[in-house]
Amino acid sequence: MQSYQPWYHGNIIRSKAEYLLSKAARDGSFLIRDSESIQGAYALCVLYQNCVYTYRILPNEDRKLSVQASEGVPIRFFTMLTELVEAYYSPNMGLVTHLQFSVQREEEVDEEQESNSLPPQLPPRNFPPTDSKDADYKSPEQFCKSLSDTYLMRLQHMDLSTISEEHQMAIQEYFMNSICLDVEQLQNGNPNLPGLKKLIMSICKTLNSEISNVLPTLEVVHKALDQQLSPGFGQYPKISADSGQSVSFRLERLTKLLYSIEDKTKGSVFEMVGFEGGHRKSLIPAVTFEVKQESLGISTKMFLKVDVESGKLYFKKSKDGPEDKYFVHNKILQLVKSQTMHAKLVIMLETEKEKVLKKDFVFDDTKKREGFCQLLQQMKNKYSEKPEPDMISVFVGTWNMGNASPPHKMNTWFQCKGQGKTRDDTADHIPHDIYVIGTQEDPLGEREWADTVKGALRNITNISFKQVATHTLWNIRIVVLAKPEHENRISHIFSDSVKTGIANTLGNKGAVGVSFMFNRTSFGFVNSHLTSGTEKKLRRNQNYTNILRFLNLGDKKLNPFDINHRFTHLFWLGDLNYRVEFPSKEAEYIVTKIKQQQYQELLCKDQLSTERNDGKVFLHFDEEEITFAPTYRFERDTRERYAYTKAKATGTKYNLPSWCDRVLRKSYPLVHVVCQAYGCTNDIMTSDHSPVFASFEVGVTSQFVSKQDPDSAPEGGIQIMNCVATLLTKSKTKFFIEYHSSCLEKSAKTSEGENTEHANGSIKVRFGNQVVLTPIISDPEYLLDQHILICVKSTDSDESYGEGCVALRAAQFCYTEFQVTLTHHGEKTGVLTGGIQLKTSEGKCTEKLYDFIQIERDDPATSKCKGGDYNRSSSAQAQDFSNPNYMGVSYKSGNVVDRGWSYSMPPKTLAVTGQCGKDSKKGGFDASIRSPTGKPSPTNEDEKASGMFDNPLYGAMGKSHGRGKEQDFQQKDHLTPPDPQFTSTRPATDGDAERPPVPTPRNRSFTCSENKPQLPIPGTSHPSAHKKPVVPSRSESGIGVSRPPLPAKFRPGMPDPQPSKPRDYRENSELPNKLRPPTRPGQSQPHKDVHPDVSKTGRSVK
Repeated sequence: MQSYQPWYHGNIIRSKAEYLLSKAARDGSFLIRDSESIQGAYALCVLYQNCVYTYRILPNEDRKLSVQASEGVPIRFFTMLTELVEAYYSPNMGLVTHLQFSVQREEEVDEEQESNSLPPQLPPRNFPPTDSKDADYKSPEQFCKSLSDTYLMRLQHMDLSTISEEHQMAIQEYFMNSICLDVEQLQNGNPNLPGLKKLIMSICKTLNSEISNVLPTLEVVHKALDQQLSPGFGQYPKISADSGQSVSFRLERLTKLLYSIEDKTKGSVFEMVGFEGGHRKSLIPAVTFEVKQESLGISTKMFLKVDVESGKLYFKKSKDGPEDKYFVHNKILQLVKSQTMHAKLVIMLETEKEKVLKKDFVFDDTKKREGFCQLLQQMKNKYSEKPEPDMISVFVGTWNMGNASPPHKMNTWFQCKGQGKTRDDTADHIPHDIYVIGTQEDPLGEREWADTVKGALRNITNISFKQVATHTLWNIRIVVLAKPEHENRISHIFSDSVKTGIANTLGNKGAVGVSFMFNRTSFGFVNSHLTSGTEKKLRRNQNYTNILRFLNLGDKKLNPFDINHRFTHLFWLGDLNYRVEFPSKEAEYIVTKIKQQQYQELLCKDQLSTERNDGKVFLHFDEEEITFAPTYRFERDTRERYAYTKAKATGTKYNLPSWCDRVLRKSYPLVHVVCQAYGCTNDIMTSDHSPVFASFEVGVTSQFVSKQDPDSAPEGGIQIMNCVATLLTKSKTKFFIEYHSSCLEKSAKTSEGENTEHANGSIKVRFGNQVVLTPIISDPEYLLDQHILICVKSTDSDESYGEGCVALRAAQFCYTEFQVTLTHHGEKTGVLTGGIQLKTSEGKCTEKLYDFIQIERDDPATSKCKGGDYNRSSSAQAQDFSNPNYMGVSYKSGNVVDRGWSYSMPPKTLAVTGQCGKDSKKGGFDASIRSPTGKPSPTNEDEKASGMFDNPLYGAMGKSHGRGKEQDFQQKDHLTPPDPQFTSTRPATDGDAERPPVPTPRNRSFTCSENKPQLPIPGTSHPSAHKKPVVPSRSESGIGVSRPPLPAKFRPGMPDPQPSKPRDYRENSELPNKLRPPTRPGQSQPHKDVHPDVSKTGRSVK
């Protein structure tokens, strides 16, 4: 009954409730909404003195309702919400003020149904119109005659020339007489419809006889193919000519049997032909690239031949020349891309004498360079000795099929060919590990479409992909396929759907989703079809919010978090239907711009881009730069013309060419993900939409097994301190922080924070006590891949007021401060700042496969420094880097999207407590500037130093970014210094003052906030805060020189570097290197405000 009350607002979000109450602006205004934390409960929201007070309304075992009000007030129980509201109109009921003015709910205007996107047809309901007064009194005879006349009239308008006369007579007889008998049977409680059953048996008489003949034969074939049966065992029951089963049942059995036979045959054949030892035989042919080699200013033509099968890279002076000079895969150390010359590539090679040889090549174009890099990466992956992969390739495709059957060939879609950022032809034979295909207005059956996709991939890759999951909502479908070798790596598979059609009850619009774990990395995929129409932008925004709230995927233990924060990698694809917002009269102008490939002016009017920039949808999602033409609305069977007008009874409707079909992604901070392709096809023309493709290189983690004795291994720790939350809310309540992570045995909570009023009506909450979380495993290789999910909750309703994520890798070297944008249901709800510090055990971090390719920073300012003295720039402000273009083109700063997080990154020469790996001294290489995994970057000492991009994981913060008043979130007297117990006390060796520059890891592998100010690391506010300067990072364009040590008095808790220790590399393919951390004087004493007795949440297991 509450759904009809004006004060009941259903499942609106908390921020919307606060907005409505603030708009009412009268003390005693109230509304009731559904609780976000407890299913079946409600939240009573009351406005008093411009603050919103929230009270939970909880049902008891007898389903009676009571309000959690002030202590000392007797609890009253009510059967219905209306009784409860009436009672609380009286004063002194325990509320801050009694209820006075109900805030009425806003009525949503449902969108009109468009004729070009009708939902699937429902059962016929369009009977002849009748007088409503007489409808209730119509006799059964009249109703049957009306029904019979309707169907007979339809038959008269159909072409029956292809149907036999016998079948025509049977159909007419049924609609004239038997349908009335079926109605009578149904009214008498018999749902079998004997008249219809008789009609089907008559029509399928010949088919039924054929099934009886065919089915036993097919079952014999099926039995022979069944590998689980031993020869001579397992007899199938014999099928009699008349089994008494319905034709539809037997036909379904026949269909399933045919599918099973096909699957078993394909499995057996491809296992024999296409696989060896459970893995696919390489079918990637050798590819030769024509390049130019630069040496002493002279350009020489050369040919590079990549043979992935044999694991060799050949250097030839002519295309058909001898292949006597080559390097095997373990001698190819690294590929370094130039940023300014997009076709230039540096190859680092190891010679027989364990020296590094550097060769510079220039390819014909950027795509050729990318094809070469992908083939070399595939070679490295193929010959990797790792038992589990640490990077995979993911294809994501979306296509509105326009209710038309697909063409026979769709190769270009799955090979990422067409317009935009596409793959080179040389990469055609490199298969992706996972394929995710989303369709809208899909006319095919679920099984038929899945088989169509698998068949297309089989023709391209010669691999029979395994179906991970498929889910369908009306004509919206998602299919996930994976290589057979990954079948046992994928687990925890979930799928779900959300309807957002008319009144959120029809599935013609909405979303389907699939989630799973790949080893220890979580993936989420959402395929959505949002409301159409240029003017329906706000409705599309609401569709997005509803999908975000109600799509139930991923780990159910993460209840406080929506799908925005439940997955390491979340991909959102589909026909999002956002349009280019130009006047209709500009249609021809738009088409002209498209023909000229001048997309930027049109993209400035793209609704999705503007809504994202305003933070209204897809907050903190990334989308690769669009360099392809609008994918809607084409004339079918051509891609040369856009059909942007449509005649309707109300006039001409315009559907301007738009980028309706999109792929976006959102990943946890500091994880590896690279977009390798994003575009649309040119040759698939059956629909008025073109298929869109995107491919990604994604880092993954595996199930970690510690080599340390769990009884003797030191306990690790994650210390979080100095947390301050600025919340955009008018709620009058107390708050606490809840921490979730897969590296914790259970979630942990803080005590209540202290609230203070802040600017613009927001609340600043300080959580004074530091929290120490105990991870289940303390190995650094495990911990550095983990993330802490943070949820700020209210104490009165246990509802979330904002969620965020912090990467433990940010604290690899020392105490690190972070700033995280808090969001809830896709809206920004505040900012959380604080510090994090790690304590890990001793351990070695293995190198990652994605460290193989890096990006060189060609900085003119850096190259002007004389004699390699880069220290003049060491005081420059630290930099954040976004995810740059994989082609080597730097990301346009004008299109920077806030990632929602930033870190005060420490100098890279600082060692992590429990350093990953051991220092190595061999070959004169320096590993102090390292990759995320501790892998050193090779270089030739004789080569001239060149500036490199810093990996944002390790960009040194010699000087913090300037902060405005809003960013100055922690005053000196409120900070808690880092715990010295979380640091190492081992002595360190002096590092060399001068070292050759090295290529740093690909900064494209990670994402950082570009428009958020950086937070200073402890002590960087004053120059005297360091004991001894560390070698500046590459982002500061510096190679350190010796300086006298500074006083150690102001640097509590900084970690000691590891002692140097030689390592033998003769038995493996790792690059000889030397790690030289800076000298570290004695350990400072802890600050007096540090509390020695900090309660730890969680405990070690195993």
